Amino acid sequence: HVQLVESGGGSVQAGGSLRLSCAASGYTISTYCMGWFRQAPGKEREGVAYIDSDGSTRYADSVKGRFTISKDNAKDTLYLQMNSLKPEDTAMYYCARGRGGRWSSGWVYWGQGTQVTVS
Repeated sequence: HVQLVESGGGSVQAGGSLRLSCAASGYTISTYCMGWFRQAPGKEREGVAYIDSDGSTRYADSVKGRFTISKDNAKDTLYLQMNSLKPEDTAMYYCARGRGGRWSSGWVYWGQGTQVTVS
């Protein structure tokens, strides 16, 4: 039974930082691509950052240089370090597991989300 549980969201002032975590269970994250997505009210869900099974990373242009995706395979946990937060980063953030080891394989499992609010 695959489960993804996000934590670490909250309210922060512009310029501040947050670190999101996603605890995975039911499988080993080292085998699959993992990603962070976000959805703001009235907007479509967008990919924020991905990390392939080999550790390769990709970022949306809007977060490059501010966000860092990482994972701890031993703990089966995914992270998103978010620095220099802007009001436009306000959204519900979701972690997801890929179908395979590459981000291009598609996404099959999703967490419930954690809210990030930047004022």
